[in-house]
Amino acid sequence: MKEKIKNYLGMASIFALITFAYAAFIYADAYSKSIQPSSFRSFSATAEGKAVAKPDIAKFSFSVITEGGKDMAALQKENTEKTNQAIEFLKSGGIDAKDIKTLNYNLEPRYQYYSCPINNTGSQPCPPAEIVGYKIIQNVSVKIRDFSKIGDFVSGVVKNGANEVSQLSFDIDNLTNIQNQAREEAIKKAKEKAENIAKSGDFRLGRLLSIEENGPTPVYGYGMGVSTAKSFETVAISAPTIEPGSQEIIVNITLRYEIE
Repeated sequence: MKEKIKNYLGMASIFALITFAYAAFIYADAYSKSIQPSSFRSFSATAEGKAVAKPDIAKFSFSVITEGGKDMAALQKENTEKTNQAIEFLKSGGIDAKDIKTLNYNLEPRYQYYSCPINNTGSQPCPPAEIVGYKIIQNVSVKIRDFSKIGDFVSGVVKNGANEVSQLSFDIDNLTNIQNQAREEAIKKAKEKAENIAKSGDFRLGRLLSIEENGPTPVYGYGMGVSTAKSFETVAISAPTIEPGSQEIIVNITLRYEIE
């Protein structure tokens, strides 16, 4: 009798161990899938979303270039006065101070180089280059929010001290809302694509495992640049009304799902 009881207890112990091992295996498998889904049990769908908006700001930059002799103080004063005059003109026309930014300020020496030809007696020692004066270049960027005044501003800064204007372009001041629209469209398309793939493949969509985004990529519209004050003033006077066009924002979204 005692021997039978021992046998029953042994069998019960073995059964309990097997049950525990199986339960542990099921738990471990489920946990593994929850944190590291197997690549062969998942698939992805990629889609592109677009949003188009009209630019609301124009940008351009102007430079004040002043050349002179060795009196740097006088040269700096002249350059500063011309730059301030151009900036005051912009402010008086309604440009906010936050939309005017100094990009850089360069002070460069101007050199005199000597030519030393070789004669029958051989080459003569050539004196080193000599600093004969200095050049100051100050660059300023401007944002224009009233497009009807673009021509007045870009030609006006030339009349008020600037001698170089360039890089007229258009942009959207706040892209967040446009990017969100493109992103929503991309996610919607990617989800529909995933559902169609699942239907065609005769399986069900499982959990959404990841979302990956590439972008947003802006596609710019209109842009114009002019290198000299003389040519820019001519263009500004004779050019037709400038149209900013539109700007397209593209977002690519990849959704990865678990296969059920």
